[in-house]
Amino acid sequence: MCVRSPARSGFRGVPFHLIKLMLQARSSLKRRTILSVAYPLAPVSRDATGGAEQVLAMLDDALTRAGHRSVVVACEGSSAAGTLIETPRVDGPLDDAAREAAWEQTRHAIRRALDCWDVDLVHMHGVDFYRYLPPPKVPVLITLHLPPSWYPPQIFRPERPNTFLYCVSAAQQRACPLGARLLPPIENGVPVERLAARVRKRDWAMALGRICPEKGFHLALDAARRADCPLLLGGQVYRYVAHERYYHDEIVPRLDCARRFIGPLGFERKRRLLSAAQCLLAPSLAPETSSLVAMEAMACGTPVIAFRSGALAEIVEDGKTGFLVNGVEEMAQAISAAKTLDPETCRRVARERFSAERMTARYLELYEKISEIRGQIYCHAH
Repeated sequence: MCVRSPARSGFRGVPFHLIKLMLQARSSLKRRTILSVAYPLAPVSRDATGGAEQVLAMLDDALTRAGHRSVVVACEGSSAAGTLIETPRVDGPLDDAAREAAWEQTRHAIRRALDCWDVDLVHMHGVDFYRYLPPPKVPVLITLHLPPSWYPPQIFRPERPNTFLYCVSAAQQRACPLGARLLPPIENGVPVERLAARVRKRDWAMALGRICPEKGFHLALDAARRADCPLLLGGQVYRYVAHERYYHDEIVPRLDCARRFIGPLGFERKRRLLSAAQCLLAPSLAPETSSLVAMEAMACGTPVIAFRSGALAEIVEDGKTGFLVNGVEEMAQAISAAKTLDPETCRRVARERFSAERMTARYLELYEKISEIRGQIYCHAH
């Protein structure tokens, strides 16, 4: 396990309105210590493939810029603006043994952080958070990043005191069990201003995310082929057996010279390719709780063609910032129609609805409230 000290924090390259927000936070709020705990098997960074890891990275950066102490527990390969406590990376298959080892390492890292600092709040992001909950002396905030059905039912009525859960979209909250004790949702956001590049549009479509069965990227490839449109598929194949099997059985046979898999994308390359794309395809088969890549595409001036899966139906404004479709045939037809949508409308909607600054400001307010109360607060009953 390794602890890395933060780099010196400045404001170079930060929009003026964000600098103003952070300076106000520094002057009006007590300095807090927030411990963020990532899903143990995925590294955290702004270039991460997973949305939960990207959100954690944005919060870590916002906390540091606002003058708070941010401590992050995450696996090797992560990066943090605050202090990073690294747990060992799993190099082999991500099986039950790997999970058990990662949970133990994460429990140890949390204990170490609580021994080193007077932590005001622990913010947990992993779907398996209940495997490494800290002792009840510190409040815990839990982001439910994934579909509610993916969590054990008992987590929605936590027995641990001072434990607060919330969703990242209205669609996700509606899908939670009746009687779930939840705070109001906080919608995700993306760095809209950093994504506002001006790049000449090309004739390709894009799809981007974790390469796994529930994302349905084989259907994006089928739709692009039916529309006779090039497709760039970006993302990462994690070493889960089901993910690797899906990639080899469903993705590889559909690739050709016009439809290519280009692997993980860093921020700059993602921005360039998304800005140039004719559209983004989001054929998710799971009830999406959010979609950072859909928000990023709109911020780049690129419409989104999506299945009506969970929060995607709330993010995409049909006929304005993209199209909501049913099946491969409708997706193929919408690829050509995407040329009729205005890139500036997509950018404007992204600025109005999907700002990372708005998201992080709401989190900082919530951190302050929970840190001040340090006791049971009213939880919205679903």
